[in-house]
Amino acid sequence: MGGADGVSAINTVQGLMEVKANSIPWPAVGKQKSTTYGGVSGNATRPVGLYAVSAIAKKFKDFPILGIGGIDSAETSLQFLQCGASAVQIGSAIQNQDFTLIEDYITGLKALLYIESLKELENWDGLSPPIIKHQKGKPVVSCTENTGKKLPHFGNYQELREEKIRDIKMQSNLLAESQSPSQVRPCYQPNKPVPKVKDVVGRSLSKIAPYSNLDNKEQVVALIDDDMCINCGKCYITCNDSGYQAITFDPKTHMPFVKDDCTGCTLCLSVCPIPQCINMVPRMVPHVVQRGIQERVQ
Repeated sequence: MGGADGVSAINTVQGLMEVKANSIPWPAVGKQKSTTYGGVSGNATRPVGLYAVSAIAKKFKDFPILGIGGIDSAETSLQFLQCGASAVQIGSAIQNQDFTLIEDYITGLKALLYIESLKELENWDGLSPPIIKHQKGKPVVSCTENTGKKLPHFGNYQELREEKIRDIKMQSNLLAESQSPSQVRPCYQPNKPVPKVKDVVGRSLSKIAPYSNLDNKEQVVALIDDDMCINCGKCYITCNDSGYQAITFDPKTHMPFVKDDCTGCTLCLSVCPIPQCINMVPRMVPHVVQRGIQERVQ
């Protein structure tokens, strides 16, 4: 690579900070209140940084890369390492806090690597396991109407839910062992070696490929858990305004329903305020596009 011993990826990217309503840019310099293009850093550059690091690492095997761009946690440090960075550089995050965050990131990275030695947490994705179905921290009791539809969690429906739950509790033995709080989760013990940093460098590269290499037949669709849904309608709004109008919204119960038109774009998942209320699951039926203007036949 031109005789270089390594490469830093990336530096800042060019940008324009701001133009105010009175047409004056910021920062404004001198009497003319002029500005120029400058370097953008921090979180906004992370996708560009990950792209550059992974592209270089795939092109030049075992080439030393210093990963830079929006690293603000142990988790994002691990992202750059898995994309092929040999080491990482932190700048903007230190400006927002101080140098003590380096120790925080090191501790966090050790924890992330340690978790990989625990079989019980092999599918851990950042949430505190186990995730139980809950509303406001209380376990959800699945309640349905006489029609078999799930009851929402607002208004008169919430009152009806509370009545049904009260009836269930009146008929149950609250002193039974099954009603007792769950025991404290045991301390898991490692059942395989804790990976070293060098073991995770570049391990995501085999999963990063051009679009043409992806299998378009392996599709996913959104699955909404009615018990955890708070009936806020955010999934419906984003799908209707920015997606493929694949979610209907009951005007009375405020219950969302995902239609077969779902393309698996994950917009609904990204705006849902409840962790694991929406999950992306494999599509079981072929996707038939049913939108746009029908072709006219003469």
